[in-house]
Amino acid sequence: MKNINVYGSGCKNCIATAEVLEKTATAIGVAIKVEKVTDLQAIMEAGVLTTPAISIDGKLVHSGSVPDQKMATAFLS
Repeated sequence: MKNINVYGSGCKNCIATAEVLEKTATAIGVAIKVEKVTDLQAIMEAGVLTTPAISIDGKLVHSGSVPDQKMATAFLS
Protein backbone atom coordinates (compact mmCIF):
# COMPACT_ATOMS: atom_id res chain seq x y z
CA MET A 1 0.00 0.00 0.00
CA LYS A 2 1.24 3.46 -0.89
CA ASN A 3 0.74 6.26 1.64
CA ILE A 4 -0.16 9.49 -0.12
CA ASN A 5 -0.41 12.99 1.31
CA VAL A 6 -2.26 15.68 -0.60
CA TYR A 7 -1.15 19.08 0.69
CA GLY A 8 -3.33 22.15 0.41
CA SER A 9 -5.94 24.33 2.03
CA GLY A 10 -8.84 22.05 1.14
CA CYS A 11 -9.72 24.01 -1.99
CA LYS A 12 -11.44 22.45 -4.99
CA ASN A 13 -8.08 21.75 -6.68
CA CYS A 14 -6.86 19.87 -3.61
CA ILE A 15 -10.06 17.81 -3.54
CA ALA A 16 -9.77 17.16 -7.28
CA THR A 17 -6.16 16.01 -6.83
CA ALA A 18 -7.18 13.44 -4.22
CA GLU A 19 -10.03 12.24 -6.45
CA VAL A 20 -7.74 11.80 -9.47
CA LEU A 21 -5.32 9.74 -7.38
CA GLU A 22 -8.09 7.56 -5.93
CA LYS A 23 -9.74 6.92 -9.31
CA THR A 24 -6.41 6.18 -10.98
CA ALA A 25 -5.34 3.80 -8.21
CA THR A 26 -8.62 1.91 -8.55
CA ALA A 27 -8.25 1.75 -12.34
CA ILE A 28 -4.71 0.33 -12.22
CA GLY A 29 -5.25 -1.85 -9.16
CA VAL A 30 -2.89 -0.14 -6.71
CA ALA A 31 -3.78 0.05 -3.03
CA ILE A 32 -3.40 3.56 -1.61
CA LYS A 33 -4.21 5.47 1.53
CA VAL A 34 -4.81 9.19 0.95
CA GLU A 35 -4.45 11.76 3.71
CA LYS A 36 -5.35 15.39 3.11
CA VAL A 37 -2.91 17.69 4.90
CA THR A 38 -4.30 21.19 5.50
CA ASP A 39 -2.12 22.32 8.41
CA LEU A 40 0.09 25.19 7.19
CA GLN A 41 3.00 24.20 9.44
CA ALA A 42 2.94 20.61 8.13
CA ILE A 43 2.76 21.87 4.54
CA MET A 44 5.81 24.09 5.06
CA GLU A 45 7.73 21.32 6.84
CA ALA A 46 7.14 19.07 3.81
CA GLY A 47 8.86 21.66 1.60
CA VAL A 48 5.72 22.49 -0.37
CA LEU A 49 5.84 25.88 -2.08
CA THR A 50 2.70 25.62 -4.22
CA THR A 51 -0.46 23.62 -3.72
CA PRO A 52 -1.96 21.23 -4.39
CA ALA A 53 1.05 19.02 -3.77
CA ILE A 54 1.48 15.26 -3.52
CA SER A 55 3.90 13.10 -1.59
CA ILE A 56 4.04 9.34 -1.93
CA ASP A 57 5.64 7.36 0.87
CA GLY A 58 7.25 10.54 2.20
CA LYS A 59 8.71 11.78 -1.11
CA LEU A 60 7.32 14.96 -2.69
CA VAL A 61 6.45 14.05 -6.30
CA HIS A 62 4.29 16.92 -7.58
CA SER A 63 3.13 20.43 -6.73
CA GLY A 64 1.32 23.37 -8.22
CA SER A 65 -1.47 21.78 -10.24
CA VAL A 66 -4.04 19.03 -10.42
CA PRO A 67 -2.37 16.07 -12.14
CA ASP A 68 -4.12 14.36 -15.03
CA GLN A 69 -4.68 10.61 -15.07
CA LYS A 70 -1.52 9.97 -17.10
CA MET A 71 0.62 11.77 -14.50
CA ALA A 72 -1.18 10.03 -11.64
CA THR A 73 -0.53 6.66 -13.26
CA ALA A 74 3.18 7.47 -13.48
CA PHE A 75 3.25 8.47 -9.79
CA LEU A 76 1.49 5.30 -8.68
CA SER A 77 3.31 2.80 -10.90
